[in-house]
Amino acid sequence: LAHNPSAFVSLARLKDKDDYTYMHSVAVCGVMVALGRHMGLSDAEVREAGLAGLLHDVGKMQMPLEVLNKPGALTDAEFNVMRGHPERGFDLLKDGAKVPASALDVCLHHHERMDGTGYPHKLAGDQISVLARMGAVCDVYDAITSTRPYKTAWDPAGSLQRMSQWKGHFDPAIFQAFVKSVGIYPTGTLVRMQSGRLAVVVDQNPASLIAPRVKVFYSTKAGMPIPVQLIDLTASTDRIAGREPPENWGFTHLEELWNPNARR
Repeated sequence: LAHNPSAFVSLARLKDKDDYTYMHSVAVCGVMVALGRHMGLSDAEVREAGLAGLLHDVGKMQMPLEVLNKPGALTDAEFNVMRGHPERGFDLLKDGAKVPASALDVCLHHHERMDGTGYPHKLAGDQISVLARMGAVCDVYDAITSTRPYKTAWDPAGSLQRMSQWKGHFDPAIFQAFVKSVGIYPTGTLVRMQSGRLAVVVDQNPASLIAPRVKVFYSTKAGMPIPVQLIDLTASTDRIAGREPPENWGFTHLEELWNPNARR
């Protein structure tokens, strides 16, 4: 904030325009910082990665709200409008705001793909900066794990599985680093324990990707809720048996179990 006060004016205006895009930008900032630290970036580089995440979608403040929040598939014409947001954001940030070149680059190029099929410039491979490649992964992950007017959220672990199958989209090394930074069972994942209980992952354990902290809340054997209990799996005999598809259970309160800011 102290180094880039004018840049955050753009972020504040974005919040006024569209609350989801603002929260998405904050979330992408967080995962960019986590990924940068995991990749061993310097403190200064991690700060730039976070700033880039905060500002990557400011161009959406110039998108028509009826397109931005349309509760259905976009037409080709509407999608072409939305594809203009990286360049609109870049133009906004380069004029007047003291934004680092790296953050400008992420704003402009977070929709580029490694195989050259992205936009706006169809860059490929090493033509795309490391931070922009990081931004591409973080942007998509938060978008597909979020509920929107036109789609329900995918669960975190399932999202990683699907993203791994999109050949040519992401830098493989950066994607693998991202998976390790969020965990094999990312925060918010519904899992079945070997004991037959269901739990939600609430935090990662850097020392063991397969032993996060979880909150158990349901017994599949009894078919009923149980008192919520926080368990550190590094100090428990119970283990994760596997991921459980949330859509099979119809739970409506999962986010409240792991996200303290979830609306009740």
